[in-house]
Amino acid sequence: MSAWKLTVRNGSEVEHIAFDDLDEAVAAMRERAMEIRAEGPAEGVSALRDFAPADQVLARLQVSGKGLLRRQVAGLDVRGDGTFMPYRGSVRREELDPAAHDTPFDAVRETLADGRD
Repeated sequence: MSAWKLTVRNGSEVEHIAFDDLDEAVAAMRERAMEIRAEGPAEGVSALRDFAPADQVLARLQVSGKGLLRRQVAGLDVRGDGTFMPYRGSVRREELDPAAHDTPFDAVRETLADGRD
């Protein structure tokens, strides 16, 4: 059984990829996030209220470790304006401070490597 799973939710498409190594999983996350961002920015949406591209999540990429009850989970959202917002946790998501790391991907890797979720 693989130690890490990358889940990519891009629109209605969901993709799961298994990895034995955390660095490989984060590298694949980075590659997919860059591909999604290269598709271009989202347009604003007006429903009950206006949603600017920065308010929209185009895709959610999440790396999770193995474990039944307390598995480690961290990932990032690709926002409609092309920015990345790293987070940790699955049910109770907490945004990570990307300024404390070289890249948002480093924030995800360090969170998972430290065993925090």
